[in-house]
Amino acid sequence: MDIDEIDVQILQILTENSRMQWRDIGEQIHMTGQAVGNRIKKMEDNGVIKAYSLVTDEMKLGFSFTAFVVVHMKTAHHGAFIRFIQDRTEVVEAHRVSGDGCYHLKVKVQFQNQLNAFLDQLLEHGNYSLNLSIQALKQQNPFTDTIQ
Repeated sequence: MDIDEIDVQILQILTENSRMQWRDIGEQIHMTGQAVGNRIKKMEDNGVIKAYSLVTDEMKLGFSFTAFVVVHMKTAHHGAFIRFIQDRTEVVEAHRVSGDGCYHLKVKVQFQNQLNAFLDQLLEHGNYSLNLSIQALKQQNPFTDTIQ
């Protein structure tokens, strides 16, 4: 699917507020709400828009620890590890990487003992290094840095 400038504008608006009404989006980009809806539906059908998300205040929800874990696998067979992290709700992001380690994980927990329990189970799959977040400085929106 070819994405044009209008699609990019729609994506930028949805990224800032995915609950915005089609008619309101249309007013911003000088289109009808129905035309906007047709474009959104086409992007959903073609997999450009995979899902809509919700951003929450983690501190108000009680998530007080964000950890970044670099995993160094013990084996070349990673299937069990991948199943392990997919089943863990505290793993909010997982990336297979080149460079330092095999995987980088972003882990969010409410209590330190939850993090300790997770790390103990992680040792079955490999060794790790751990960094705790002390302040989030920026969360990137993929559209705001590319559109002027």
